[in-house]
Amino acid sequence: MRIETCYFCSRPAYPSKGITFVRNDAKLFRFCRSKCHKNFKMKRNPRKLKWTKAFRKAAGKEMTVDSTLVFGARRNVPVKYDRDLVQKTLKAMERIGEIRRRRERVFYKQRMAGRRAQELREARKLFCWIDQ
Repeated sequence: MRIETCYFCSRPAYPSKGITFVRNDAKLFRFCRSKCHKNFKMKRNPRKLKWTKAFRKAAGKEMTVDSTLVFGARRNVPVKYDRDLVQKTLKAMERIGEIRRRRERVFYKQRMAGRRAQELREARKLFCWIDQ
């Protein structure tokens, strides 16, 4: 079972769910829901809609360059079944998931570090106005 990504919002589009649009030049567009399909038909830019992954990456809210993201790439070459290989792959997937989660936590903390200082400055301003 292959889980594709939505062309518009980059969410997973599971088999038999969503819409597949095929253009005249045989380009496939898979959408996870009608919301994405309608926005695509209205020629909206995913980078300008705040709920899409494209916006989050462009705005610096999600990791864009990381070695763990490469492992999610699609591969078209089938591999002959080997029990040991499957076990190693599953262990590697768990380990990669742990590494990705840890890096995302660090990325989030770094992103929010400046926000905390900004909130403190705004709170001090507010209290100065109250004292007067």
